[in-house]
Amino acid sequence: MSKLFAALQIRDIEFRNRVFVSPMCQYSSRDGLPTDWHLVHLGSRAIGGAGLVMVEATAVSAEGRISPGDSGIWSDEHADAFRPIASFIRAHGAVPGVQLAHAGRKASTDLPWNGGGPLADGNGGWIPLAPSAIPFDTGFAVPRALTVADLDMITEQFREAARRSVAAGFEVIEIHMAHGYLLHEFLSPLANKRTDEYGGELANRLRFPLRIAAAVRQEVPHHLPVFARISATDWADGGWDLAQSVEFSRALKKAALDLIDCSSGALVPRVKIPLGPGYQVPFAAEIRRQVGIATGAVGLITEARQAEEIISRGDADVVFLARAMLRDPYWPNHAAQELGVAGAWPVQYRRAVE
Repeated sequence: MSKLFAALQIRDIEFRNRVFVSPMCQYSSRDGLPTDWHLVHLGSRAIGGAGLVMVEATAVSAEGRISPGDSGIWSDEHADAFRPIASFIRAHGAVPGVQLAHAGRKASTDLPWNGGGPLADGNGGWIPLAPSAIPFDTGFAVPRALTVADLDMITEQFREAARRSVAAGFEVIEIHMAHGYLLHEFLSPLANKRTDEYGGELANRLRFPLRIAAAVRQEVPHHLPVFARISATDWADGGWDLAQSVEFSRALKKAALDLIDCSSGALVPRVKIPLGPGYQVPFAAEIRRQVGIATGAVGLITEARQAEEIISRGDADVVFLARAMLRDPYWPNHAAQELGVAGAWPVQYRRAVE
């Protein structure tokens, strides 16, 4: 029996297997609204047999987008546009999820295929927001440091985005607290130089991300799971690290979140990361062991037997696949064949695999 293809239940939601599609920006939205691209891209991963299909980082406000091409859910119009996508994913056996995000100081950049550089205010861009007025890198705009009133506003933006996500039909809500975006910026002492109750010692740096977690959890019905994606380390001296991630995960568990999606890095540029197959799996394993919360492993997980071993060893409860899913939308069904278990091919395709 395959552990990777065993069903998993979190709260009242059952996932048909442990292969989850990572949120991956497509930079193909218009004014934050998803397009036909998203329906086909996300729908094909549901047809491909994934247990969860997660929509890309979806901004809670227009200024919270990474780029003008990012998706958003800051209005009821956005929720309405996502509704048929969530419905299609569900109709084909996968659980529809969405990642709620605010890009912080890494906002206002061009599309990757246009170079991905910062966009100037008034030239397609806008002034980014951050815990402190520290730019991400040379050439990036100096962000505006958030006031306490701004934090109240952003908390409500996350709360409303969660409400709209549920109304759109999403059954998993993930809060993006990783990859150098706003909530990660609050966590890391390399980006957070505040001297008020939201900066300094660890308890203060956790305060705003935990406010967001509480607001989202309050808005999402009890029967639906809430996840958090974190960067378990900044890979930089003096920054956020695994020990702090363990403490944060304990607090997230106390806030009734259900799974920690364990990534790493992207807070500061040009750090040395020891890339290799499954290089971030130890973060998921350690948080799972120390905190007693479900975890997801992500990062250079590409092979069926590799994913099977991660779940079988108890290093994580699920695997999140990104580039492997871009290369092969049917990765879960192909992996099932390799592991000798039944896939979830739709009836329209079965003549090709039976």
